[in-house]
Amino acid sequence: MNDHKKIEETEKEIAEEFSLFDSWDDKYEYIIDLGKKLLPLEEKYKIDENRVRGCQSTVWLVADYRGGKIFYKAESDAVIVKGLISMLVRVLSGQTPDDIIQAKLNFIQEIGMTTHLAQTRSNGLLAMVKQMKNFALAFKVKDSVASQ
Repeated sequence: MNDHKKIEETEKEIAEEFSLFDSWDDKYEYIIDLGKKLLPLEEKYKIDENRVRGCQSTVWLVADYRGGKIFYKAESDAVIVKGLISMLVRVLSGQTPDDIIQAKLNFIQEIGMTTHLAQTRSNGLLAMVKQMKNFALAFKVKDSVASQ
């Protein structure tokens, strides 16, 4: 099965989950629940170099590269942000660098995140996506250098 499809499938699942809620209060509640389910990040990773720049709240993001796939771990001190990052981790973790770099992440617009988040949160969300894609780019470059 093509990995890229998997990203889109996961995005579709999330969009379907969000379509079950009528109000934004319920959607926010759901995002907070998702954040609560995110595995806590080990203290050793909560260092400045793992912080995502451009987020109003503190977000730590680490990536592990094994078997040609990237696995992300993240945490935030803000409940909504923790929920947002948990969705990104769910969509992008376990994918190849190429698939992550090319991921459109349309589900963010589809579930209404871009219109319902405060501008600062929206910028933070974009910063998290950018950081995840930067990791993918770095691993891809490292791979191509190693195979030469």
